Amino acid sequence: MKFLDQAKIFLKSGDGGAGVTAFHREKFIEYGGPDGGDGGRGGDVVIETVANLNTLIDYRYQQHFKAEIGHHGAGQNRTGHAGKDIVLRLPAGTQIMADDNETVLLDLVKPGERHVFLKGGDGGFGNAHYKTSTNRAPRKYTLGWPGEERWVWLRLKLIADAGLIGLPNAGKSTLLAKVSHAKPKIADYPFTTLKPQLGVVLAHGEEFVIADLPGLIEGASEGVGLGHRFLGHVERCAVILHLIDATDDDVVGHWRTIRGELGAYGHGLTEKPEVLVLNKADAVDAADLAKKSAKLKRASKCPVMIMSGVSGQGVDAVMTALLHKIQAARETEREAEEKRDALVS
Repeated sequence: MKFLDQAKIFLKSGDGGAGVTAFHREKFIEYGGPDGGDGGRGGDVVIETVANLNTLIDYRYQQHFKAEIGHHGAGQNRTGHAGKDIVLRLPAGTQIMADDNETVLLDLVKPGERHVFLKGGDGGFGNAHYKTSTNRAPRKYTLGWPGEERWVWLRLKLIADAGLIGLPNAGKSTLLAKVSHAKPKIADYPFTTLKPQLGVVLAHGEEFVIADLPGLIEGASEGVGLGHRFLGHVERCAVILHLIDATDDDVVGHWRTIRGELGAYGHGLTEKPEVLVLNKADAVDAADLAKKSAKLKRASKCPVMIMSGVSGQGVDAVMTALLHKIQAARETEREAEEKRDALVS
């Protein structure tokens, strides 16, 4: 299944059905009263989040979604049937944006959420509704009220336990292929990965989801290289796994570039727990690797792990450290949810 993380679609809820003008007709009843029924309500546009879905590809080839119009009323005081709702099933992590692609209208975080996004129009009144003591035979009826309509953007921010970030060609895809059954494209040139890849990692009997995100470059926070879309995926990750290519001369500069882009983007990215790793250790001699590790540790003020995604050196230790960070983040999130629930109740 192809990955698509953004789509523009048109939504319209159903118009209400029209009321009718009708009079009761029966043998031996010459002047039956008004019995025109009301129209039915138009269908709603309903948004529902589902599990095990991580792409918006279904909304690439169909852009218009309309709920059913309410049925018209009928004689004998029969109200028209309500129009059928249209349900859009979206992956958790999707944001529904206004036409300007900046204003967030709805943020879908958990599977199982269900929201009425656009309400259908009310049905019109039949002439029985207008019967009064002074107007015994009204012929007035009303059309249904129109439904709501709008263009919206769907923007998916993948929900993963860990986000794999780094400059292009840092070895992210190689690591993902090593620790999971994912099969990302791997090649020795920058920007091999052009779309996020998900992989499930098993470590110490526990599973977690890791997302390989396309390489960030300087200016990503300003949209360079589609940076906004890629940084949006990092926003949903609980922990960051930051890979730095140990074969590069300026590993500290590369670290500062990525941290600078995370800080410029905002949304708390720099506050997320981070596992910092020097990758491609098998391609650097031990003395040079030790110097680079020491420099990076001084600059970042956090532990630096050594790894080679190709040979497997240090990979298990990195996955173990990542698992511990994820478990701590999950526990913190659970405690925060319990506090919120306690305040609501």
